[in-house]
Amino acid sequence: MRTTMSSREFNQDTSRAKRAAKTGPVFITDRGQPQHVLLSIEEYRRLTGRRRITDVLAMPAADSIAFEPPKASIVSRPANLD
Repeated sequence: MRTTMSSREFNQDTSRAKRAAKTGPVFITDRGQPQHVLLSIEEYRRLTGRRRITDVLAMPAADSIAFEPPKASIVSRPANLD
């Protein structure tokens, strides 16, 4: 479902815009012309194909994904207090 709101409506009722974004894009207009689109994070990731590593690891089949992060090499040295 597509929702359209003016900038004024968006500023006065951001909660309504966020609720509407759960079911589809929310087009925000300035002087009657679409200027911005509010999307749920799920829809944004679907459109851009971007996923964070935490999203991938939370997937049901995550245990079948080979993931070997490099070991950190931490070297300590004495503080120079001069």
